[in-house]
Amino acid sequence: MTQVTEHGGGVWSIEVPIPDNPLGHTLVHLLDTDSGPVLIDTGWDDPASWDTLVAGLGSLGVSVADIHGVVITHHHPDHHGLSGQVRDASGAWIAMHAADSAVVRRTRDAEPALWLDYLADKLTRAGAPDEHTAPLREARTSGRIRTLPGLRAALPDREIVPGELLGLAGRRLRAIWTPGHTPGHVCLHLEEAHPAGRPGHGRLFSGDHLLPGITPHIGLYEDPDDATAGDPLGDYLDSLERIGRLAPAEVLPAHQYAFPDAASRVRELLAHHEDRLTGLLALLAVPLTPWQVAERMEWNRPWEQIPYGSRNIAVSEAEAHLRRLVKLGRAEVLTGSVPTTYVAV
Repeated sequence: MTQVTEHGGGVWSIEVPIPDNPLGHTLVHLLDTDSGPVLIDTGWDDPASWDTLVAGLGSLGVSVADIHGVVITHHHPDHHGLSGQVRDASGAWIAMHAADSAVVRRTRDAEPALWLDYLADKLTRAGAPDEHTAPLREARTSGRIRTLPGLRAALPDREIVPGELLGLAGRRLRAIWTPGHTPGHVCLHLEEAHPAGRPGHGRLFSGDHLLPGITPHIGLYEDPDDATAGDPLGDYLDSLERIGRLAPAEVLPAHQYAFPDAASRVRELLAHHEDRLTGLLALLAVPLTPWQVAERMEWNRPWEQIPYGSRNIAVSEAEAHLRRLVKLGRAEVLTGSVPTTYVAV
């Protein structure tokens, strides 16, 4: 049965499954407005996910055709995947932050082989062995990239402007820019009293930025045309602190379950990343590539048991932490090193 939860005050969540993913599902939130129901995220583009979303809405007496608008916290396919199908069925608008809209547009416009070339080259620079990059180069030749998610994601109609209220009749929903997980990730602050009278400042739809028991992936923002060495982990930590100061009465995340006391969870995540940075600094007593660092980091399973695709994510996360150490002046990139090599200073 489709799991639907009422959160009070005209807010519900629907568990929309993510196929073959340990996360299990995305919590798609439905928000009543005076102009009609609005979805916050939509779930993965898969027939079973679509059927679950439709069934969940139906259990609330809502048809997909009734949807007035779709607000996307970030562009990842487990959040934005079904947006186009919802719009086709209802005429709803889709809103997204400009930075993530740019990712969607860039991905749609690029030649599919570009992404495999980019990923293979990026992993090579990070120190990945030839046997790891070989499947990417083989996939480029075979054209299998056309089966990857997100290549034809829907282009949004509206821009979410940080700090501004979204134009939702009868509701006060304010966008808060929280880059880190993606460059255009937003949390959405419902500036209304908690329906159960809990103390705090409204409720927060947190997307993937703040989850009760999971540390969101912080990797490198993917832009083949931008050679700038950004600091996504620094962006994420700054964003966390802003959310901690907001002190909402309840957090409604896109995975797991709703929870109170955002400030405590923020402190846990800040401490986690500080511990990880300290551990990496100890590893960098000798020069290491991002791949070598990832092999030595602590994950939820031994490196040998991490699947192929997850290793790519792990290396990206390792490099995001290494860039943070460089930004803090605690590590440096060895000049002229190929692959890229970091060392503590």
